[in-house]
Amino acid sequence: MTPIDFLTSMTPGMKQPEGLGLDQYKRYDAKSVSTRLDLHLDNNSIFYKLGAYGLISFSDYIFLLTVLSTSRRHFEIAFRMFDLNGDGDVDSEEFEKVANLIRQQTSIGSRHRDHANTGNTFKGVNSALTTYFFGPKNDEKLTIEKFLDFQQQLQREILTLEFMRKNPDENGNISESDFAELLLAYAGYTQKKKVKKIKRVKKRFRDHGAGISKEDYLNFFHFLNNINDVDTALTFYHIAGASIDQATLKHVAKTVALVELTDHVIDVVFTIFDENSEYSAAVPSSFALVFIQHFAILLPPPLTKISQWTDSSATESLWRS
Repeated sequence: MTPIDFLTSMTPGMKQPEGLGLDQYKRYDAKSVSTRLDLHLDNNSIFYKLGAYGLISFSDYIFLLTVLSTSRRHFEIAFRMFDLNGDGDVDSEEFEKVANLIRQQTSIGSRHRDHANTGNTFKGVNSALTTYFFGPKNDEKLTIEKFLDFQQQLQREILTLEFMRKNPDENGNISESDFAELLLAYAGYTQKKKVKKIKRVKKRFRDHGAGISKEDYLNFFHFLNNINDVDTALTFYHIAGASIDQATLKHVAKTVALVELTDHVIDVVFTIFDENSEYSAAVPSSFALVFIQHFAILLPPPLTKISQWTDSSATESLWRS
């Protein structure tokens, strides 16, 4: 599968590519490729580190989903568990144990089992990634810092692909309503309620929309990745009787998540969730609940369950495309 197929497989409600149904796909032998395919990726894309010129095998698919659906903290603990000499690094054999342990503890491992009849079997971390992590002779150590950097880069690329799918304008921005659609795509709202919220955003920014840049979008999801701490901070404000206004959210983002959210992004977010159309306040749980539900693949368990979004039969067809 291509990186776009990978994103499609974990996006709720996303249709199969045109002309490809669940039992219609193109079989592709990556070993016969001698040049990179036009996958619209940067030259230093994390997907090219997988080998196969950016294409993703079934084993890659399981590994990448596991990486995305596991928190940094869980990987740090797993690394320490199998770090026999206590230097904070693991060799290839130890990393295989880490990967297997994490995979077995996530919904990915239990949901996507081997399908020997179609050739879709999990074969571990591929050789290209092994070389990237442990060197050409497979004798180097992998630090937790290098692995977490790999995870962060993968997250950014997935978010960038999602952003680019909204066709940014000549200034590199997407509309406020596009941003709302991306945010609400994974929320547990009915379709009717989602449409109502998106219409509210369109109405408010119809005449003075500044758009949302990719950097603003990535910063916002950095904020989401710290939603546990953000939720705690907002709850403290709420208990103390302080209002949860836009200035408060901006301050919490800066001090807790260590990210600068623009006034415009915060204004759009409040517009999405402010049912009273006052654009000034929101109950903390309304933020945390939807943010935790949003983009489940990028938020750590047990808060999220990627299995509820990923349809295994659709995925089975997509990764073979």
